[in-house]
Amino acid sequence: MKTKGALIWDFNQPWSVEEIEIGEPRRGEVKVQLEAAGLCHSDHHVVTGDIPMAAFPMLGGHEGAGIVVEVGDGVEDLAVGDHVAASFIPSCGRCPSCQLGERNLCDLGMGLMAGTAVSDGTFRIQADGKNVYPYALLGTFAPYLVVHQTSLVKIDPAIPFEAAALVSCGVTTGFGSATRAAEVQPGDDVVIVGLGGVGTAALLGAITCGAQRIFAVDPVEWKRDQALKFGATHVYPDIDTALMAIAELTAGRMARKVIVTVGRSEGKDLEKYMSVTAKGGTCVMTAMGSVIETDATLNLSLLALLQKRLQGTIFGGGNPQRDIPMLLSMYQSGKLNLDDMVTRRYSLEQINEGYQDMLDGRNIRGVIRYTDADR
Repeated sequence: MKTKGALIWDFNQPWSVEEIEIGEPRRGEVKVQLEAAGLCHSDHHVVTGDIPMAAFPMLGGHEGAGIVVEVGDGVEDLAVGDHVAASFIPSCGRCPSCQLGERNLCDLGMGLMAGTAVSDGTFRIQADGKNVYPYALLGTFAPYLVVHQTSLVKIDPAIPFEAAALVSCGVTTGFGSATRAAEVQPGDDVVIVGLGGVGTAALLGAITCGAQRIFAVDPVEWKRDQALKFGATHVYPDIDTALMAIAELTAGRMARKVIVTVGRSEGKDLEKYMSVTAKGGTCVMTAMGSVIETDATLNLSLLALLQKRLQGTIFGGGNPQRDIPMLLSMYQSGKLNLDDMVTRRYSLEQINEGYQDMLDGRNIRGVIRYTDADR
């Protein structure tokens, strides 16, 4: 079928909305009519070259929610009419990682940036006669999606599509960064550095765990104001200011848990994040930088002597098949404020405006809403 999609043809180029052709579902695959897609910073990392795709052109987008309109042979758990959220990490449930309970590290993730379908290793999307590489095997910056069933999670049809799109990546990653990776405990002091969609979800996760004080850090004043509304107790414009203030407030003990969710991580800042981490504490690096950057500043003696832990995480260490429905259930019961995370809504044609708003710090999360004009 022919439809529209937002493509990147080279590094540091704007998104180009143009005609694409999507193939029909093959064995194990599902076609979804998307209703909403989130504008996550991870797609921008591909634009800048921080995250390499196998080749261009790339169809962006890995947060999305919609309705199943067709299923291929061998699809057992999804049917036409089901409402689904995309999972930016596929989860097979059978590989060694999945069997160990680490479904966010499913072996299918090895092909995440390869662009070829899980089912048979071929391409599903073309533009201008060329194979298109969908980001995270998804490509939600198009109103239709043909994807393997392991990249979809069935959801309650009463849930708004915008809220469902957010849990495809940002909310699940941030919430899990606090609840799983950092293992925030009741009474912990927590620092969150970076207050976009992931950082705000981490803040909500820390509150859910019973954190005592939440120190939120972001250079944008509006985001700091929003963090206070979401439940942060203290806000600071930068990590240096935060470090001095937190040292005074905690009598030099610092924060038991630190979660870094900045738009782009830099190795030179690592020691600052570890300095604001208490002895015996954990610093969680959720933020991503360039995959080719290997330099980082870290005092290894203090890492050992103060028994600190530096923890990486992807998808918040979660199980998409369990965590996505769980978070949406919390949303339905009023325990997770997803509605206020959606700052602005855009059409597909406005995608460059949406990403500029993100880079300018005007959004917690921007969302594309699809209409018949996009299809």
